[in-house]
Formats: sequence, C-alpha cells, structure tokens
Amino acid sequence: MSRTSTGSSSRRDGSSDLPDVPARPDEIEEALGRLGVRPSRGLGQSFLTDPFVADALAALAVPAGEEPVFEVGGGLGIVTRALLRRGLRRLTVVERDPRLVRHLARTFEGRLVVVHADALRFPFPAEAVAVGSLPYAIATPLLLSRMRAGQARIAVLVQNEVAERFAAAPGSREYGRPTILARLFGDTELFQEVPAEAFHPRPKVAGRLLVYRSRRGPLPVPSVEGLERVVRLLFSSRRKQLGNLVSRLTGSAGDSFALAAAARWPPGWERLRPEELEPAAYFRLAALLGPTPTSGAKADRTSRTGTETPATDQHRDQGAVGPRTRA
Repeated sequence: MSRTSTGSSSRRDGSSDLPDVPARPDEIEEALGRLGVRPSRGLGQSFLTDPFVADALAALAVPAGEEPVFEVGGGLGIVTRALLRRGLRRLTVVERDPRLVRHLARTFEGRLVVVHADALRFPFPAEAVAVGSLPYAIATPLLLSRMRAGQARIAVLVQNEVAERFAAAPGSREYGRPTILARLFGDTELFQEVPAEAFHPRPKVAGRLLVYRSRRGPLPVPSVEGLERVVRLLFSSRRKQLGNLVSRLTGSAGDSFALAAAARWPPGWERLRPEELEPAAYFRLAALLGPTPTSGAKADRTSRTGTETPATDQHRDQGAVGPRTRA
C-alpha cells in the first residue's frame, strides 16, 4: 500500500476551481486509451457518465461532522470531483490501479490523498464514511466486509439487484443472507435508481444508490459465525418448508418445535419457507444456539472483525453495474 498526498485538506466550496474530468463516452474512451486502461466486462466495470448522479451520491456521503471520507475506487474522478465540490475537508481515495492513482493525483493535486491499495484489504477507519460506485464483482463482498468491520456509514452506487438484496423485505425473491446480515449490522436505505444509459460501456442492468448506517450498541447474537451457519443451512433449500429444515440444526422434529417456540417463531412456522421469516426471528434462533463449537466468537461488537476476502478485481468509482446477473 502506498499513499500519495496531493496537499492541503482545507475546505473548498464551489466547483469553479475544480478541474474537469472525463464524463462523455468519447471523453472516457480517450482518457482510458491515453492511460492504457481497459474496463473489464467480466468484473462488471462501467464508467459513470452522469455528473448529476455523481453529485447525488456525494450528497448522501457528506458527513454530519468532521468524520473522514474514503472513496472506494476513484477511477477517472467523476465521483471524486463531486465529493470535493461538496467541500469535504478530509477525503482519501483508495484505488488499486496504479495508472489511475497517478491520474487522480495529477488531476486533483493539492486537494486530497490518494492511496494505492486494494479496498477489500484496506483498513478503513471505522468512524469514516465509505463512498463509491462499485463494480458488480466486488459490491457484495465489500459491503459485507465493511458492515462486519463496523463501518459507521456507507454510501454507494451498486447494481440494482445487489442493492435490493441488502434491503429486501421478508417474502420477496431478493430476501436472503445479505439481507439478514445487513439488518444484523445496521440499517440499509435505498435511493434513486440509475439507468443503464448513465454508464459507459452501457451495461445490461440499472444501478441504485444505497446508504447503510451501522447499528448502535451490541449485536443481538452471541456469534456472527453462528448466525451465518444457521442462515446458510436454512437458505440452502429455499423451496423447502422450515419444518423440514430446522431439524438439521437440532437432530429431531421434537427439538425443532421446542427451539422454535423458545425463539418465539410465529404459529405455523413449520409451513413457512426461509424467506418468509423476518431477520429478528433468525437472530433469536442464533442467540439460543450460541456460537458454533469451533468459532469461539465473542458476543460483543468485536465479533464483527475477521479475515477479509482477498480481491481479484480492480476498483472503479464508475464501475457501478455490470452485465452479469446474480448467481
């Protein structure tokens, strides 16, 4: 990891003294060609072309106080510029591609700090606001990693389907493990959809603005790993009713009914499918089962920390959506 300081962090208001950045498709193509960068379709990288969307994302990321702001993947700088236009005092951009690190440092000289690092391994300060437009390939692992680490607030532009998974309602097709974990760690709110036309190359799907705020106080489960084990097992057979699934945790149907009663599951739970139970029901069940025998996880917020998933992709502030559908 290397760090490039571009000078003062004093407040700047307005955009009259900010440099222009590539936004139109032809400008993006020219800039990428000059830098020798090719967006990866396999990683779902597309470049944001709409400065109004960039400004909307920046508005959601502006801290209430003096908290630092860390942008994930500065890319060609369209979101970076929008953040600076909002007058941020403490902005750091974490970018993996050394060519884009140099581009951002030159473009915004004297206004921010650029760090050459992998965002999935970078030690973001917990009190910081994390912001960025994320490629599809890293959106889910990065969000879950930051939530687990206790990130205070996150404002991102992601593929619409990814956003819906983190804020889905029970009973919906999108409801699953990411929804339950996001609810465990905090609150997720969705904002405007972003059409595919706002990106270059144009992806097959739309994007969505998402804001996450961390839970205050202790987690409602003694072990995050224990909850993940429960959710993974029960959601491995979404078409089956819970009456046929909970016994995999308890060993017998009788124990399953006793456990469900202790967890205050609703009457008739045995005829429900996993996506029909609210997150709190899974929290209560996991609290009764306790940590897994090998986890030894603590019951407080330190259970959020853990080994982060290594990244195998490149981060772009414009890489919000991609051609692949969720597996």
